Amino acid sequence: MLLLFLTVLLVSEFGAGLRRHGHHGLLLPPPNVHNYPVPPDQWFTQKLDHSQPGDLRTWQQRYFTNDTFYRPGGPVFLMIGGEGTASPVWMVTGSWIEYAEEHGALCFQLEHRFYGKSHPTEDMSVKNLRYLSSEQALADLATFSAAMAEKHALPEGTKWVAFGGSYPGSLAAWYRLKYPHMVHAAVSSSAPLVAKTNFYEFLEVVSDAVKAESGDTCYNNIAAAFTELEKQLADKERWRPLGKLFRLCDPYAGSDLNTSSLVSSLADLFEGTVQYNRDNREFEGAKDANITVSTLCHLMSDGAGSPLDRLAAVNAALMAVRGDKCLDYTYKSEMDKMRQESFDSPDNTGMRQWIYQTCNEFGWYQTSDAESQPFGHRFPLAFSVQQCMDAYGTKFNQSFIDAAVAATNVRYGGRGIRVRRVVFINGSIDPWHAMGLTATRSRHVPVIYVNGTAHCANMYPSRDEDLPELKAARRRIGRLIARWLQEDDQ
Repeated sequence: MLLLFLTVLLVSEFGAGLRRHGHHGLLLPPPNVHNYPVPPDQWFTQKLDHSQPGDLRTWQQRYFTNDTFYRPGGPVFLMIGGEGTASPVWMVTGSWIEYAEEHGALCFQLEHRFYGKSHPTEDMSVKNLRYLSSEQALADLATFSAAMAEKHALPEGTKWVAFGGSYPGSLAAWYRLKYPHMVHAAVSSSAPLVAKTNFYEFLEVVSDAVKAESGDTCYNNIAAAFTELEKQLADKERWRPLGKLFRLCDPYAGSDLNTSSLVSSLADLFEGTVQYNRDNREFEGAKDANITVSTLCHLMSDGAGSPLDRLAAVNAALMAVRGDKCLDYTYKSEMDKMRQESFDSPDNTGMRQWIYQTCNEFGWYQTSDAESQPFGHRFPLAFSVQQCMDAYGTKFNQSFIDAAVAATNVRYGGRGIRVRRVVFINGSIDPWHAMGLTATRSRHVPVIYVNGTAHCANMYPSRDEDLPELKAARRRIGRLIARWLQEDDQ
């Protein structure tokens, strides 16, 4: 369950974990409140397989350009696309655009292979998904950067700065690690650096956020609700009223997989709200932007009826703002969507691609295996592993995933990543900080840990109501960029 990569909205529809509502932290664009004209789609001829020099197959990768602020001799800013459709709105708004205007930067955004309109292969069969990996994505960035330098006749020594949030935040840091001659510096926001099969810490951070917002009352009522939920799921005579209470699309069928799917879907109501909370969800166009941790805890602490009734009220509130008529919870429904191999499928939200990456590289399954959390224990690691095997084949068992995760940490270094001129930004409310850096170890790798803020908050346009700590973080990032642009490569 997740993840990097992610709405409570799209993020609630798929995630870097394997549950239907797992949260990967997908970075969604802010609204274009000033109606600035956005740049058109552009296309770059990219290699299919960078690991095989003799493989001459190519495909068309989408990118965007903003040269509005560019001054000859200025730097190049590169926004890295992630596990979703790249949006041209990022080309005209966000904190990185403010930095670009200050420094006269030429701006690009490159969409990640296999997401959005960037289709390297004819479909998303397992045979073709082997070309989907972070390593291939990093090579895409390097190939693209070299080609753009030539296309725009950039002076020798032009400095590139990479920007990314969530999984693209990881890519920004890894790009600096693997291709230091191509990118001068990087701004890495909410980036999980440690691959981990069982990301049970996610729910621990969610639990801490609930307690911090509303004390023990909300936490205890959530725990009581999930305890009662599990009791009723174990009693066949109570399935029908339970289905009515939570407005299930299909009658509860009673299997372990359906139980895991339902319980995890209800836990996700809190996970997604905590992950984004009040910092940036209105910028993401979230229909439920006014629903925060405080909102949910008010329902759980002061709502009518039993704790289970209050949990149902939380579910109803989020369903209402999303326009859902019922809760589609079944494991079969999830698997049917995940097995769709066509890029043109209406179910292609990026879920199949991202979950493949977690099975093949990252793990990050937000399980219920932590002891200190109130959401029960009905979506353990085995549930996520089963989804890997059912979606992509029995090869993707836990031993395979564990080995893939270990290889990823060897490849990039986890928290021990050896880089210079990379700033890592994390928020205390964002559960993803548990897989990232939260304390500075070296002056060459500053870490900004912002108390009270959520996922990728620093990347969005500033607001008067932003916390002082968040405003200060944006200013510090700006100072670091300015300083690094004055430094020679080393």
